[in-house]
Amino acid sequence: MKKDSDILIVGGGINGSVLALGLAQSGRSVTVIDALPEPVRRNAGFDGRSYALALTSVRLLKGIGIWDQISAKAQPILEIKVSQGRAGAGAGPFFLHFDHAELEEGPMGHMCEDRFLRRALLDAIGEEPRITVVEDQVQGQSTSSHGVALDLASGQTLSGQLLVGCDGRGSSTATRAGIKRTGWGYGQTALVAAVEHEHPHHGIAHQFFMPQGPLAILPLPGNRSSIVWSETDQTASEFASLSDEAFLSVLRPRFGDFLGEIDIKGKRYTYPLGLSLAQSLTAERLVLVGDAAHGVHPLAGQGLNSGLRDAAALVHVLRDAARRGEDFASPPVLTRYAQWRRFDIAALAMVTDGTNRLFSNDNPVLKAARGVGMGVINALPGLRRSMMREAAGLTGDLPDLMKP
Repeated sequence: MKKDSDILIVGGGINGSVLALGLAQSGRSVTVIDALPEPVRRNAGFDGRSYALALTSVRLLKGIGIWDQISAKAQPILEIKVSQGRAGAGAGPFFLHFDHAELEEGPMGHMCEDRFLRRALLDAIGEEPRITVVEDQVQGQSTSSHGVALDLASGQTLSGQLLVGCDGRGSSTATRAGIKRTGWGYGQTALVAAVEHEHPHHGIAHQFFMPQGPLAILPLPGNRSSIVWSETDQTASEFASLSDEAFLSVLRPRFGDFLGEIDIKGKRYTYPLGLSLAQSLTAERLVLVGDAAHGVHPLAGQGLNSGLRDAAALVHVLRDAARRGEDFASPPVLTRYAQWRRFDIAALAMVTDGTNRLFSNDNPVLKAARGVGMGVINALPGLRRSMMREAAGLTGDLPDLMKP
């Protein structure tokens, strides 16, 4: 039976686009289905949405040939400072300090704005003859031992050998396949914005833990930073409704004055925080990638990096299966992907969930223990470097696209 493409990818976001390029460059024909028109995705202006790309994620973007298009617009993360305290009181006496000079590989990662990364991916996809983009909505799917089929809202039907769900935490691809999810909300909402500040940030990222939730201050090119500020749902709703000037009045005591005067630049966003894990990464001729497989707390900015590792691992597994002459969509092949990614996903979920629960409270005993713990880690160079390598994505069994 003739197939429209070897692989059908539902979702044309960052993970879906990176996966499509990786698969196409390994010789596979790919169709990406996304309901959002390309002009909407391409023409986004500055809005503060940014990603902390780990070192291995940068390697992946180099491997698929788009890093050169965005590197000049990315900000290297040279240091990370982690502290705890209370709004208006500044950082506590104990903190963690990670300096990229302790790593041989260079910066631990880079900050890159969403608009630049998406445009570079769209340009690369447009130039790749093995990739077809369909702007439509999936209404139904079916799989069998012979292949997969998607029914679209337009009435069109697409067929292939493998279906990949890259359609986010509420993945309809997973739901239609009968894959259930495990998870819970944190009672927290993230407030996302960009700020312009008076003093340079020197490439330093800050993670400030407060009782209501963490505040991340992440360096962007120039005197700008992206903030991801977690508050209780009720407080976040109240703050989100404020004018920019009123919002700044509640942000400033938490942000501090170490970067001088600050001002809001671009739009502000909110999104609820929680843990959402698919109970299976695979089904018959189907596999999940990125948030469709695992949605975690944005602590340390590892959500997208984990999704990109999914994509790199899937490219690796499918390419190796083709070299062996296997049906690349067969259960044994997809099981290899699931086994490779399962431990890393579970570990990330456990660490982000546990860290958020440990720090998002005002218990004086836990606060003292947290401070002592950070002080001890900071005084042990070997342990500190191990944590830096973990944050940079350098630990574990790396897919080929994430190796030097």
